[in-house]
Amino acid sequence: MSGIVGIINTDGAPVDRDLLLRLTGFLGYRGPDAQAVWIEGHVGFGHTMLRTTDESVNERQPLSLDGSVWITADARVDGRAELRREFGSERIAGLDTVTDVELILHAYRRWDTGCVDHLLGDFAFAIWDGHKQRLFCARDHFGVKPFFYARVGKALIFGNTLNCLRLHPGVSDTLNDVAIGDFLLFQLNQDPATTTFADIRRLPGAHCLTWSAGRIRVNRYWSLPIDGHMRYGRSSDYVDHFKEILRTAVADRLRTNRVAIEMSGGLDSPAIAATAKQILVERGEKFEFQAYTCVYDRLIPDRERHFSGLVAQALDIPINYQAYDDTPLFEPPIRGDVREPEPFYVHAQGTAGADFWKAAAARSRIFLTGWDGDALLNEWPALYFRELLKKGRLTELAAGLAWFMGVARTLPPIGIRTWIKRKLRRYSVRSTYPCWVDPAFELRIDLRGRWMQMNEEPQPIHPYRPKASVQLIVPNWPALFERYDAGLTGLAVESRHPLIDCRLVSYVLAIPPVPWSIAKHLLRVVSAGTLPETVRLRPKAPLAGDPVVELLRGCHQHWLDDFEPSAAFADYVRRDAVPRLAGEADSDRVWVNLRPFILNRWLANAVPFVPSGDAHGHTGMQDRCWVAT
Repeated sequence: MSGIVGIINTDGAPVDRDLLLRLTGFLGYRGPDAQAVWIEGHVGFGHTMLRTTDESVNERQPLSLDGSVWITADARVDGRAELRREFGSERIAGLDTVTDVELILHAYRRWDTGCVDHLLGDFAFAIWDGHKQRLFCARDHFGVKPFFYARVGKALIFGNTLNCLRLHPGVSDTLNDVAIGDFLLFQLNQDPATTTFADIRRLPGAHCLTWSAGRIRVNRYWSLPIDGHMRYGRSSDYVDHFKEILRTAVADRLRTNRVAIEMSGGLDSPAIAATAKQILVERGEKFEFQAYTCVYDRLIPDRERHFSGLVAQALDIPINYQAYDDTPLFEPPIRGDVREPEPFYVHAQGTAGADFWKAAAARSRIFLTGWDGDALLNEWPALYFRELLKKGRLTELAAGLAWFMGVARTLPPIGIRTWIKRKLRRYSVRSTYPCWVDPAFELRIDLRGRWMQMNEEPQPIHPYRPKASVQLIVPNWPALFERYDAGLTGLAVESRHPLIDCRLVSYVLAIPPVPWSIAKHLLRVVSAGTLPETVRLRPKAPLAGDPVVELLRGCHQHWLDDFEPSAAFADYVRRDAVPRLAGEADSDRVWVNLRPFILNRWLANAVPFVPSGDAHGHTGMQDRCWVAT
């Protein structure tokens, strides 16, 4: 999670050195190991270093291989050996030990802007090509690493931290009303190319940005593969191939001997933990591997402590439990104390969540997760059965139906329930529109029309993987990853998601969903012999209660209903129409009616943005800086 920032003065004026130093210094919390800037006339890059691999020990950024092409990057390049082979006969000294950022520069030198077609991993980077007077930026395929930019006046500012861009004097605090409306209605901004601020835009995942001759162009370089078709004669071949790719995906994210993992009592993260532990042991080196688990012991019925404990015991790894029972949903805010870049919809309580991250950061800079097996390996089979019937592949259809009925112990879906749900969904959309939306705001951006549009049944992109193909590209994913990002946590910890790997995703989308992607069957088979049977065969089940509802029953949370609206709040919400939260037993209404409070809290404490000296623990340059002339 290194920090990156850059400025281009589009009128050719020299970059303000003090301003770039200030922006870079703000990112010190992201990269405590080194800080530097590079300036050449009207272009300047800043970088703060977080070293997370053996190769990065001697890495320095901003970096150039020839003095003309420069890069600042927050990147981990996967498939390094394969990429080196793609360079072919090109002789590159020390290629086996080069850093990830050097690999990106070599790829750019070899393929120009087409380098993104050869890169795997999580990355956000900016390259200034002095020969072509061109800026080239890219964000990884699934948007794990954030990237923001703003074209204001005669400057283009970019980086991986939204609040950093807000420090530029040309960037205003003017809000993006549509993004605010999206938060109030859907919890998340539905436009992956915008932010809550009118001046600041997001570069969506799998997109690149080019600036040249005064023009900005944003292009998609990768799309979710929907045309893969892989069939084996033996079931064991599907399992072996998946196991091989999963191991590679985990190994590429394990280039260190100090690792933490967010481990639940389910199946996804324990499978990642088992694979990681095996790889670490086989290396024959000393390592530290620690699991962290969020639990409720009294507030709601919750068996995460039990099941995650079984996994930790079976894998022989230490586990740290963070209990949320006595932690309030929110603490009364102190003016200027909220540093969320945008309105953020909490899931776990703020204080407990912060403690969880701090505990992990104290032991490791790498934090593995199990996201998102639910999207990738928990499919609806109806479209697949329909596709087999349409193509006359009756033998496969019969086998799939027999397997499904034997495992699910129910008749296979044939579409009737989907039709009923769609009709009920449309009725539900009309009946649950929030009552507290300000009418003038609603009319100003046609919010009700957007509500109906966004609630239309999404068309499946993949011919028989409707759930995966929708969930893998919706705006929720980048928003999910940004929850793990240092821009929100304020900690120098890099989260890595092995199941969100292009190679693994492409493979799973290419094989038959039945039986492999039904109820995570493939992951269950792969985990045989490594995970406890009670965990491996455990059916997925939601929490037995809603901790937020239970917390709102407590008298210490009543102050949430008495909040004073900020000056801007009335532009969006009718304060007198917001229902009381204390004592509300309906989970859906609680989650909807918390949004006005969260928005008001954010408006009151984050707009305008006035960073304090210890906003993230750092303000100044800690290592070195240079200016190229």
